[in-house]
Amino acid sequence: MVRILLAEDDQSMREYLQRALQRVGYEVEAVGCGTEALPLLQPGRFDLLLTDIVMPEMDGIELAQKASAIDSAIRVMFITGFAAVALQAGRTTPEAKLLSKPFHLKDLVAEVDRLFQSEDQHGRL
Repeated sequence: MVRILLAEDDQSMREYLQRALQRVGYEVEAVGCGTEALPLLQPGRFDLLLTDIVMPEMDGIELAQKASAIDSAIRVMFITGFAAVALQAGRTTPEAKLLSKPFHLKDLVAEVDRLFQSEDQHGRL
């Protein structure tokens, strides 16, 4: 089973995404910010870091950089409504997929499936 660490500061969005991904078979641990996510990161514990870019305390880009340093095999997907602003800063990010808000849950699931080349058919959300 694919294990996902979800870092999203908006509580309703975090709960919504966590439930949706769990419903289609992913194991999801959700936290409200990068500083909560960091202590959970260990090599091999998570397959995917799914993170908002704009968050308090530690943004998603910094979290992704630290996650990649801890576990070089972890994949990263950014979810954000501020993609252009956040990525214009010129900071180096690990190879990552970017999904801009708003998005449909089926698009999120399809992108996660694609990352892991899943052949499961989750049906429509």
